[in-house]
Amino acid sequence: MRATPGRIGVLTLDTLVRLGRGPGGDTPRTPSRLAVPDGMTAPLGCDAVAVPAQLGPLVMPRLPRVGCVYADEAHWWWLVPSDSDYALEWPAPAQYATGAIVPDSARVPGLIHRPDGTLPYTPPIPLYLALCRLTDTPPTWSRPISA
Repeated sequence: MRATPGRIGVLTLDTLVRLGRGPGGDTPRTPSRLAVPDGMTAPLGCDAVAVPAQLGPLVMPRLPRVGCVYADEAHWWWLVPSDSDYALEWPAPAQYATGAIVPDSARVPGLIHRPDGTLPYTPPIPLYLALCRLTDTPPTWSRPISA
């Protein structure tokens, strides 16, 4: 449809999708998956927990064991076993990524910590508690229940 002065044209679905994608044009960013390093196995599957990059260095020393950690300019990502979000509300600003899929990333975050051994996981409960402590959020199981 051609625009006419003084008249607003109809926006097609394709136009709305392109507008929603922003300045990147027609090409949406493809979600990418954090890869388990060579020589490691993930028998429990993999999910990931992301925190803003400024929190990453504060989380590391609070963990008794650290698995694979990835980082980019915006986030640090910890690999955890699949379904580590079961019955947990991860505290904001943490993001839980099922399948260890990094959304809206121009490139895959780089591996900044690799543990000894063959398992890539950070234990989820200590990670959860460290994030609760840093964000001043009570753990899910200690919150009052409302009827």
